Amino acid sequence: MQRTIRIVTRGANGEIRSKDYTHQDSVLKMHTQIGIDDCSTDLGLRGMPVYRGLIGPMPEGKEVVRYESPEVFETLTKEWSVPAPKRRRRRAAAS
Repeated sequence: MQRTIRIVTRGANGEIRSKDYTHQDSVLKMHTQIGIDDCSTDLGLRGMPVYRGLIGPMPEGKEVVRYESPEVFETLTKEWSVPAPKRRRRRAAAS
């Protein structure tokens, strides 16, 4: 099964950028592989490469493996961990 590799980083002006690659060779031109994932709880990710300076691999759907820069990982984790504000019920005005 061919998987898409998605690299998510922060652009110069602060926006989150993602780039998809269909071949690992394209990623290896920009990032150094420092090992392979051998402890993921998602068994489908075991054996995927680990790159210097990127957090991952992480599953993103069935066909996409995601890697994030440390800054993006920290930002998105903080956003994810903040509880959603509770919805308040409005009481109907008595007539």
